[in-house]
Amino acid sequence: MNPRLTAHHVLSQVIVSGHSLDFALQKHNTAKDPKHRALISAICFGVCRWLPKLEAILAQLVNKPLRKKDQDIEILLYIGLYQLFDMRIAEHAIVSETVTVCKKLRKMWSKNLVNGVLRQFLREKDAIVEKVANSLSGKSAHPEWLAKHIQQAWPEQADAIFAANNTQAPMSLRVNSSVCNVEQYLEQLHDNGKQAQATSLSTVGITLDKACDVKDLPNFYEGYFSVQDEAPQLAAILLDAQTGERVLDACAAPGGKTCHIVEQQADLTECVALDISVSRLTKIQENLTRLKLNANIIEGDAATPDSWWDGKQFDRILLDAPCSATGVIRRHPDIKILRREQDISALVATQQQILQSLWPLLKPGGMLLYCTCSILPIENTELIEKFIQQTDDAVEKKIDAEWGLAQPVGRQILPSAIDTSNMDGFYYAHIYKE
Repeated sequence: MNPRLTAHHVLSQVIVSGHSLDFALQKHNTAKDPKHRALISAICFGVCRWLPKLEAILAQLVNKPLRKKDQDIEILLYIGLYQLFDMRIAEHAIVSETVTVCKKLRKMWSKNLVNGVLRQFLREKDAIVEKVANSLSGKSAHPEWLAKHIQQAWPEQADAIFAANNTQAPMSLRVNSSVCNVEQYLEQLHDNGKQAQATSLSTVGITLDKACDVKDLPNFYEGYFSVQDEAPQLAAILLDAQTGERVLDACAAPGGKTCHIVEQQADLTECVALDISVSRLTKIQENLTRLKLNANIIEGDAATPDSWWDGKQFDRILLDAPCSATGVIRRHPDIKILRREQDISALVATQQQILQSLWPLLKPGGMLLYCTCSILPIENTELIEKFIQQTDDAVEKKIDAEWGLAQPVGRQILPSAIDTSNMDGFYYAHIYKE
């Protein structure tokens, strides 16, 4: 198996067909050699992460854009350029192995082109990299439209956000408090040669010094932990469900927050996990089963409760709304490729509809926790501020915390060094019904 050819198959699925990187890797990255699998993943994540910059670099190396029918060669050039730009592999090996893929693609004519472009980049690397940094997309390695939105929303923090998005996210765990505590599981990790530390904000969080396969961690299948960044771990903590309450986790898949809610409060009257996707509901059940937890899983659209709601109101509702996912780019760099500017207005409309539809399901005196993994104010503080203004019985309760940045409504965590927590970008707002 040629790792670069496999990486080409994966990236073609993302760039040409619009599939997620996770899906494409699961489909194609089946190499038996773990070193080959690691190389394929590194190339694919790297190309997705740096594609706007790679596009700017390639534009400096070719006289005119490649034809659409030769997009496969363009993708191959991105693979070669990324390796020369950011990987510690012998340069001659990168050029040679990348050129070899031309034959596998049945485009022998392109061998001279690929060889020439890569060798020219090696000769002129410093000058080219300096030149592409003059453009916003080349400097930030973000699509220009997204970079402008981030600059407009966060002018003082934009460069730190760009830098954070262009790094690999840490691997964090949420310890299942119904079976053990953080100290006990840290001891298990250390006994198995894994270095890790407790997170600074989540009382059930651990961050590993080095990411690894969950199968290499102790007691995964026994339900001792789940993989989850520290930022979404704050959801169940902020929701703070109490004994005897009825709780709704809307848009619940894949179930991480549902599981955390039940781990934290086992004596609920009911925890309902709602999602519109049948296949993703299966993932919720798999997580609940592995963690030895229970919740009432319902298939339904949060925007149309009449099709699934039983008429009994909830004490607390968690709405992790569908969003642009601009806060988790470091974890899912294919967002830079798959997300489009026109998506944002459609997402905002969906968020508004779901919020308005779920509000009648909340008891008077109840609380709705709204959250997204977006860093765009139009999906967050602006949307919630507008909802409260237009809803007579809705009132914000300020989140008393030192993490993130206080907004006109709610708090925003940025994926940057604004604080020391190193979390994904996340937004939270408490809305109470009078």
